[in-house]
Amino acid sequence: MKKDLHHKDYRTVVFEDLNNKARFLTRSTVASEETTKWEDGNEYPLIKIHISSASHPFFTGQEKLVDIEGRVDRFKARTDAAKAARDSKTTKKPRKSEAKVEKQKLGATPAAKR
Repeated sequence: MKKDLHHKDYRTVVFEDLNNKARFLTRSTVASEETTKWEDGNEYPLIKIHISSASHPFFTGQEKLVDIEGRVDRFKARTDAAKAARDSKTTKKPRKSEAKVEKQKLGATPAAKR
């Protein structure tokens, strides 16, 4: 096994979920400049997170949309734009030169040559 693979600076920190203000006291190596007072009266580094097991729909059993940064809206806009582009390509009329080539392939002759 490799030596010195794991961090040695584990310390007790508080994670705070910004959705429902749930707080967890655990150990981590994450750096933070903020501190908070925990229930035991001690001060610990504070790490703010957007989602945790206290607010995630999978763990809570609630179906709610948690979209802080507009990712879902941007995804829907991209899919709508792609669909519109695809539809415009399929409904596009062939150019005159393409139509002549198609007629020649099918064996049709122009009316002037008959």
